[in-house]
Amino acid sequence: MTRLLIADDHPLFRAALRQAANDSVDNCAVVEADDLDSVLDALAGDPDIDLVLLDLHMPGSQGLSGLATLRGQFPGVAVLVVSAHDEVRTVRRALDHGAAGFIPKSASPAEIGDAIRSVLDCGSWLPPALAQAIKALPADPSDVDLASRLARLTEQQYRVLALLGEGLLNKQIADRLTIQERTVKAHVTAIFEKLGVRNRTQAGVLLHSLDLSDSARI
Repeated sequence: MTRLLIADDHPLFRAALRQAANDSVDNCAVVEADDLDSVLDALAGDPDIDLVLLDLHMPGSQGLSGLATLRGQFPGVAVLVVSAHDEVRTVRRALDHGAAGFIPKSASPAEIGDAIRSVLDCGSWLPPALAQAIKALPADPSDVDLASRLARLTEQQYRVLALLGEGLLNKQIADRLTIQERTVKAHVTAIFEKLGVRNRTQAGVLLHSLDLSDSARI
């Protein structure tokens, strides 16, 4: 059985994605989530999920941070980004950070089905009207470099990094993750080394670079 996770905070659009998935994939089980925490909980609880359809802008996720979180904590799960805004640079950045494809919210049910089937077949998918422009746009070296550095982190280190980005102290992170404070300190040291930063401020700047401009938010 194919298992999909639809991550979007709009119930009507989740329903549309669910219908398209059921119409295009035989024997498909669909799980839904409406914020990033629910997405992470679903993935942690169901290691057999094959594909996530991820809204770029939902509670707990702004810009590319949700995508980066999924790629960092669950690198084996394919992610199709979903967005109402299909600016070419935004799509290019999503691909550079590990998305297997991009579905504009204006896509027809047939296109959504094509995208899902393509990625489940270990391929990729881009909206036909934009594919040429996206492929012609070179990857941003800073995005490629950041994605590479984030990929060096373990799942737990990425969780610690995300909480650092929220401004939490080591003790607060330890309480949130139910681990010892000295373990958090060890993770922080490893995070700084792998990301090539010296302090929390620099780590926060790296995370902030995942934001999209207001014009690129859905």
